[in-house]
Amino acid sequence: MTLVEHERVEMDISHITDNLYIASLPKAEHAEAIRDLNVSLIINMIFIRPPDVYTQPPFRMLTLRTFDFVLLPIPVPKLKLGVETALPVIQKGESVLIYCRAGRHRSVAMGSCILIGMGYTADEAMELIRERRAVADPYAWHIQRQIRRFEEEWQEGGISQ
Repeated sequence: MTLVEHERVEMDISHITDNLYIASLPKAEHAEAIRDLNVSLIINMIFIRPPDVYTQPPFRMLTLRTFDFVLLPIPVPKLKLGVETALPVIQKGESVLIYCRAGRHRSVAMGSCILIGMGYTADEAMELIRERRAVADPYAWHIQRQIRRFEEEWQEGGISQ
């Protein structure tokens, strides 16, 4: 096991595709290992402020504060903003790290939507994430519903702000 592989385990980070990672809230001491993964964009899906190191170059932070609560679904326009910000980064060959508190719902929803933006179907995206991240639960009804709404609106090109 290399140092980076060892750090990934401690960081609770999952390698979804060559350029996409999903994690729980990263700690400041993991910044070097995350930098070694070629991560340039970090998407924060929670209200907790990240360690300062993640808001400075070479990282760029996109904060999309959302709730993991069935009565407050993740807004589809926020998912769209995340996808539209992540796709150019991935197309340049750089990596994107998405996190929420536990790396179980909100980050998984965003990761699924990024995969949809890359050409996956919602079913393919959710299954891939479920296979690659043991704690991921894209099938929670309030998460799956927003992933499927995103897919429908993304395909129609009609997501409004």
